[in-house]
Amino acid sequence: MPSNIAVVTGANGFVGSHLVDYLLEKKYEVRCLVRKSSNLKWLQGKDVKIFDCGLLDVDGMSKAFKDANYIYHVAGVVKSKTPEGYFKGNVDTTKALLEAASMNVSTLKKILIVSSQTTTGPSLDGKPVNELTSCNPITTYGRSKLAQENLSKSFMDKLPITICRAPAVYGERDTEIFIFFQTFNRGLMTTIGFDKKVISLIHVRDLVQGFNFASINEKAIGETYFISSEKYYTWDEVGNVTSKVMQKRPFKIAVPHIIVYTVSAIAQFLSLFSTKPATLNLEKGKDITQHAWICDTSKAMRDLGYRQQISLEDGINRTVNWYKQMKWL
Repeated sequence: MPSNIAVVTGANGFVGSHLVDYLLEKKYEVRCLVRKSSNLKWLQGKDVKIFDCGLLDVDGMSKAFKDANYIYHVAGVVKSKTPEGYFKGNVDTTKALLEAASMNVSTLKKILIVSSQTTTGPSLDGKPVNELTSCNPITTYGRSKLAQENLSKSFMDKLPITICRAPAVYGERDTEIFIFFQTFNRGLMTTIGFDKKVISLIHVRDLVQGFNFASINEKAIGETYFISSEKYYTWDEVGNVTSKVMQKRPFKIAVPHIIVYTVSAIAQFLSLFSTKPATLNLEKGKDITQHAWICDTSKAMRDLGYRQQISLEDGINRTVNWYKQMKWL
């Protein structure tokens, strides 16, 4: 019998599938908790067990959690047409998961809840946010992730829970920041507004390693951590590195904030006539026009021994090469 059994929710997604790969490398038995409708292309051919009960079926999840040592709750809703969609996908599912986990406490060493920097909101004074920063989310998504954190804390007296917050994430299999590379490949680099925006940006491999460090460390029980890049980047720096990697010099266009909001409003309106929510809506517009989305990762470095391993250049190189191999670029 393997020494560790791990369950990963959202295992078919971008971050979840990379976490599955990492855990398999570490010789864990991996169980993947997905919906019946999930696309499993990133899990094909891998030595995993699939549980397709979804995240609201307490009995189904309880079966997946039997004898499990670690539960990584990666799944969540990042796009929704309604506030209820965010809260159902991020809070109600977490409540069901924690109730199911409560039935399997005897073997459980850690439940890791994946949260987001959106819970604290942007760095309003230009200084990086940290775990002591008071939370001031500026979007419904951020408010739903904060509610998820608060709910998780209410279970900490009976379950070994750690919360990890992620900043912007990029890497192989990503479809969100991919749009930046796609536009760049076509010879165009758009930046938002005329001020120098600064961000924390982590390669997915560093992120999932940080999750694993947090899960195996007993000191992390009941704690919250930012798992992020140690460096902060301006979009100019990201552009310069991408230019070097892709050997392209794109035409740069700064898009005024008013245009971002206008396009966001139109996209949000048009999504009313679609079954899918808009990628860019007014809240996303508010999100991307902020001056600084930066977080301090020193608590994770101190408590967990976490360090950023993948430089921006190495990460972009890996990502772009993968997109090319997959014929995405």
